[in-house]
Amino acid sequence: QVQLVESGGGLVQAGDSLRLSCAASGRTFSSYTIGWFRQAPGKERDFVTAVSSSGSNTIAADSVKGRFTISRDNAKKTVYLQINSLKPEDTAVYYCAAQNQPWRPDRVRWGQDAYDYWGQGTQVTVSS
Repeated sequence: QVQLVESGGGLVQAGDSLRLSCAASGRTFSSYTIGWFRQAPGKERDFVTAVSSSGSNTIAADSVKGRFTISRDNAKKTVYLQINSLKPEDTAVYYCAAQNQPWRPDRVRWGQDAYDYWGQGTQVTVSS
């Protein structure tokens, strides 16, 4: 059982940077793959990036490579999403989610139903 809470969103200007946090409760946090997803108004929820339980594997959507960096601190039970050079098209609600399955990129990337726990989301709004 894992509870996830996102924070760090806000209203920023294009070119700014943000660091989102996903804080978790639960003793088994370190065994979970954590993914970040985002959902823009009127759009489907899309995969952004994910990190394996140990931190040894990461994967990211092509659209965010080079600007978004995921990291985790299992001692603090927190996963971070560093976002640089924000663009208006990054505007969305950002969610973190957890799954406890062996690392498999296809499932991590495409299988949203494989994630058992979801946070409430944090809003990121980027003005031009």
